[in-house]
Amino acid sequence: MSIHPTAIVEDGAILGAGAEIGPFSLVRAGAKLGDGVKLHSHVVIEGRTEIGANTIVYPQAVLGGAGQIRGGDATGTKLIIGANCEIREAVTISAGSKKGGGVTRVGDNCYFMAYSHAGHDAQIGNNVTIANGAQIAGHAEIGDGVIFGGLAAVQQFARVGKFAFISGLSGVSTDVIPYAIAIGLHVRIGGLNIIGLRRRKVPHANIHAMRAAFRYIFLEGRRAKDAALDAAAQWADVPEVRDITDFILAKPNRPICPARTHADGDGED
Repeated sequence: MSIHPTAIVEDGAILGAGAEIGPFSLVRAGAKLGDGVKLHSHVVIEGRTEIGANTIVYPQAVLGGAGQIRGGDATGTKLIIGANCEIREAVTISAGSKKGGGVTRVGDNCYFMAYSHAGHDAQIGNNVTIANGAQIAGHAEIGDGVIFGGLAAVQQFARVGKFAFISGLSGVSTDVIPYAIAIGLHVRIGGLNIIGLRRRKVPHANIHAMRAAFRYIFLEGRRAKDAALDAAAQWADVPEVRDITDFILAKPNRPICPARTHADGDGED
C-alpha cells in the first residue's frame, strides 16, 4: 500500500492490498478500495463508494458524490464500481438516490474517457466504453459491451441494449435495442452493428437471421412491440434475436428507438 504524504485518507476508509493513493487525493471514511486500485493525483472518492480490484482513476475524477437532484438525500446511497476499470480525467459518477433504489453500478472492465459522466442510479454493464464528454443520465440502463462516441448523451430512464454502438454527438431518448448502431441528434437505428458481431465471432447464420428479424420488426411498417412477439417465435432458436425481442418486450411502456428509413437516406442494408 502506498499513500502520498499530501493525500488524505480518512479513518474508516478501507484500502486493499497494493492500493496506491496519489498526491492531494481524498478518500472519505466508508469508502472501500479493492486490491491494486490506483488513484492518481487530485482524485476524490466519497465514502459511499466501493471500487473493485485493479481499477485506475485519473486526476480530477470525483466518484460517489451525491446524486444531482434538488433536495435529494444521499444518506445510505452507494456507488459500486467493478474490477479492472479505467476512469480518466475529470470523470464524475454519482451515487444512487433513495427514490431510485440507492445504488449506481458500474461493471467490470469499463473505460470512462475524460469528462464523461454517469448519473445517480445508472446501471452500467461490463466492458462498456464511454468516450470523451459522453453523458449518461440518472436511472439509465446500459448493457454489456456498449460503446458511446464522444459527446453522446442518454436521457433519464433510457435503456441501451448490450453491444450497441451509439454514435458521437447522438442523443438517446428512446430505448436502443441490443446490437444496434444508433445515430443522430434524436437517435434512430441505422442498422445492426455487423462489425461488432463479427468481432465477437457470432456465426454468420445467426447474423443473417438477425438482419431478417431486424427488417421484420423495424422496416416493414409494423409496430415494433407487436412484431417482436412474432419474431420471438419465428427465430426462437437464435439467441441474439431473442436478446433483441426480450429487450423490446421487457418494458412495454418504454418507447423503442425506431430505425432510419430509406426516406431518411439510410436503413439496415
